[in-house]
Amino acid sequence: MTQNPVANPGVLPSQALRLLIDRGVLGASPAILPDQVQPASLDLRLGGTAHRLRASFLPGKGRTVAERLPEFEMHRFPLGAGMVLEKGCVYVVELAETLALPEGMSAVTNAKSSTGRLDLLVRVITDHGVEFDRIPAGYKGKLYAEICPRSFSVLVRPGMRLNQIRLRQGQAVLSDTELKALNAEVPLVSGEAVISEGLGFSVDLRPEGTTLVGYRAKPHAGVIDLDRIGHYDRADFWEELHSSNGQLILDPGAFYILVSRESVCIPPGYAAEMAPYLAMVGEFRVHYAGFFDPGFGHAAADGVGARGVLEVRCHEAPFALEDGQIVGRLVYERMSAVPDRLYGAGIASNYQGQGLKLAKHFK
Repeated sequence: MTQNPVANPGVLPSQALRLLIDRGVLGASPAILPDQVQPASLDLRLGGTAHRLRASFLPGKGRTVAERLPEFEMHRFPLGAGMVLEKGCVYVVELAETLALPEGMSAVTNAKSSTGRLDLLVRVITDHGVEFDRIPAGYKGKLYAEICPRSFSVLVRPGMRLNQIRLRQGQAVLSDTELKALNAEVPLVSGEAVISEGLGFSVDLRPEGTTLVGYRAKPHAGVIDLDRIGHYDRADFWEELHSSNGQLILDPGAFYILVSRESVCIPPGYAAEMAPYLAMVGEFRVHYAGFFDPGFGHAAADGVGARGVLEVRCHEAPFALEDGQIVGRLVYERMSAVPDRLYGAGIASNYQGQGLKLAKHFK
């Protein structure tokens, strides 16, 4: 792999993102801050005005977000020193960052880890957009965050970072054949690698030395100020879940924090994104905060990798989840160059080496 971080095919690393900021491909008002640049992504910031909507929407081809907002807007308000986004409501907030992508360069967005662990659904929409979180090659224009708090009302302010963006030059996704070859070279998972359209991983419902298998969000909790780290008592917001038989029955409409049985590794020259394992299962979703950075779980002190926290929402019917059941997959992508800093190396991360862990806002 040659080291031209912009011209090479693949996910663009931190040093390439800084080049693109200098060239105006990634723009913002106010200017992008150095600590927004992550190993394989850029943190996005909320702007100053929120629009309360009666329904989620996509603009569609030939239409801008600004043109469609009057159809769905109920009212708008400044975020100012802080405003509450209420559970069960839908909002759109223009982001501070803008794009001027060249042809051949596309982008994808996803919620940050702490956002997903709060059951805070955050998706990006763009002018002329026909899908969430996917930005076509050559897009030039504004970015908007659609925000829907599902379990907890949240207090937000301008400049808060709820999601992030990855830029890709050309094709980056590894085929199963390439992924098997990489796993043979660098073990990607503890135990047997289940590779089918990505690397499968399962849920841990028989943890060693404890019966605690996860947490379920309480339905009538208070407001969470997203700036308050290590502040809230978990018992006020979460119910502990214990299992003695390796089984957990998911309730429709409930939100769960669980953990993968396997530890996974993302080598420095690769990135990954979490995706649902089988759409046909249909009873639950495991996909809120889906980016795994280069270096996640790499050279872990206790063996291969770090475990993945699973944000799970059950849908129409109660569903019996079993220990070891495959619930998700990691889709690996090659980097255009190895980032000049890796996840967990000189970066203050709340989740490196994690096990079962709630968002950073809880004690």
